Amino acid sequence: MELIYQGKTKDVYSLKDGNYLLKFKDDVTGEDGVFDPGANTVGLQMEGAGQAGLRLTKYFFEILQANDLPTHYVDADIDKAEMIVQSAKMFGKGLEVICRYRAVGSFLRRYGMYAEEGQSLDGFVEVTLKDDDRQDPPISADALDMLGILSLAEYEEMKDLTIKISGIVKEELAKKGIELFDIKLEFGRTGKDKKITLIDEISGGNMRAYKDGVYIEPLELERLIVSE
Repeated sequence: MELIYQGKTKDVYSLKDGNYLLKFKDDVTGEDGVFDPGANTVGLQMEGAGQAGLRLTKYFFEILQANDLPTHYVDADIDKAEMIVQSAKMFGKGLEVICRYRAVGSFLRRYGMYAEEGQSLDGFVEVTLKDDDRQDPPISADALDMLGILSLAEYEEMKDLTIKISGIVKEELAKKGIELFDIKLEFGRTGKDKKITLIDEISGGNMRAYKDGVYIEPLELERLIVSE
């Protein structure tokens, strides 16, 4: 296999059969040693974070596939912290789609003049560009269409998938008495028909979840959901 990309939390290798291998790392995003799923930098390392992230990703992707929701997931080796996925083409240079149930993080930093911390957002969906130099700026559906990144129809399809996927994750967490505050997803096009498909991961590293009003760290979230 050939290393083709080194990311903040995963390395990507191409395989001879056309699939890709994602190697999960123990790095997590944040600043000054504090975890933040919305940060643009690696803030710290958590031993076992790679395996924990993959374990949750496998758990959620298999649930989504059972609900006929498209993912790029093929197989996973938890011990090696490796996941095999289908080839997918990103939208532009990459988009992040956030589904927000409560006002925290960058949403609160941007709109704090009008929003109160923790207020209900009822599954608000927003899209940001993957652009570290510009702090991942939010972008509207009209701008995405105008710039040729994806069409208005594709945006609506991606938004609908985001709401369905986030809703399933939220329901699964609720079974353990855990509340999902927000989650960050990524999508791409797969196959000859260029089907819009969930890619990347679903783990504690790309969501904020709380139990009894207390934030749950990624490793603890994996333990509560998968290990118990």
